Amino acid sequence: MLYDAYEMQRSLLAGASNLATLGAGWLQNPVNPLAYSQMGPIVASALDVFAHASAPRGKPEFGLETTLAKGRKVAVHEEVVLRKPFGQLKHFRREGVEGGPRLLIVAPMSGHYATLLRGTVERMLPEHDVFITDWRDAKLVPLDSGRFDLDDYIDYLIEFLEHIGRDGERPHMLAVCQPSVPCYAAAALMSADKNRARPRTLTLMGGPIDTRKAPTAVNTVATQRPHSWFQQNVIASVPYTYPGAGRAVYPGFLQLAGFMAMNLGDHLTGHWEMFKHLVQGDGESAEASKAFYDEYRSVCDMTAEFYLQTVDVVFQRHLLPKGELTHRGRRVDPAAIRDVALLAIEGERDDISGVGQTKAALDISTRLPKAMKHYHLAKGVGHYGIFNGSKWRERIAPVVEDWIAAHDG
Repeated sequence: MLYDAYEMQRSLLAGASNLATLGAGWLQNPVNPLAYSQMGPIVASALDVFAHASAPRGKPEFGLETTLAKGRKVAVHEEVVLRKPFGQLKHFRREGVEGGPRLLIVAPMSGHYATLLRGTVERMLPEHDVFITDWRDAKLVPLDSGRFDLDDYIDYLIEFLEHIGRDGERPHMLAVCQPSVPCYAAAALMSADKNRARPRTLTLMGGPIDTRKAPTAVNTVATQRPHSWFQQNVIASVPYTYPGAGRAVYPGFLQLAGFMAMNLGDHLTGHWEMFKHLVQGDGESAEASKAFYDEYRSVCDMTAEFYLQTVDVVFQRHLLPKGELTHRGRRVDPAAIRDVALLAIEGERDDISGVGQTKAALDISTRLPKAMKHYHLAKGVGHYGIFNGSKWRERIAPVVEDWIAAHDG
């Protein structure tokens, strides 16, 4: 019923968005006398903001067509090199450019698409051979494709790394936020097996390795309620209108509502600023705000089993830092990591993964030499600033690049 009610509301808002777009266009038309009145631009701007806020959204495009490599501008081609039911491995091939450290960027499966890391990919492209995990929207995966939980997530990562390193060259791995735990687990399991494709470096950025340290509002929500509450209140069935009809999911719109509510004042201010930019004719600033919210509001569903297992294992029982995490019945041993150089990056103002939660990865890697561990605290940086924006490009990415370069041979 929850999902059906949302779909009905979404359909109604889509119609209202179209009407608002028509109204804004009519009020801005040069042949309309109201376009030159005092109220015309104000009403048109208000309708434009409403139309944008209520418009339906699908999966965004990366849109990375070129990059600078070895001092010249080259074309970039997106290629899917490995397909799985719940995700695919995407390669950003730089035309005419060979070599460079192979880097697997692991995008969060937390309600947004991999395109949330567009800025991360763009910044790493010039010097690296970049791949990314392109997770599928669970509502589009038919029931006969089976389940997808945390164990499957780890299996996917191992298979992706083996594909990238199939010629014996060990790749590098960068995890942004949520995938820090499965990425660490994959590195530990592959290290224990002496897998030739185990990562040379593992960079963890703003990830919940040990959420007992500096708990945030997100962590508190996960621990205040019993596991049964999440099963009963946030899990819904996909409506019949989608390929994944009947699949139990944690809907993306619920995740988005939670994040919007956490910083409601900031989002209201953001839309107010967008409105003012439109009234003032500052189209460039308004478009920048629209581009951010286009990405932020583009959400997808997670399978119920993956979401519930993550809440239980990562946020409620803290199994990885306790040394009790298992993968298909096998214990994930942090001490198995002996030659995977670990870089932990945290944002000083991160309100999703508190300071110390990611750094914990270095502490539990008891047999990894000190020279292969590094911690970087990004001053004045919030959660999204760790992997997007000017602070990422100018202050954080160079740290990642240097770490990869220092351990690439």
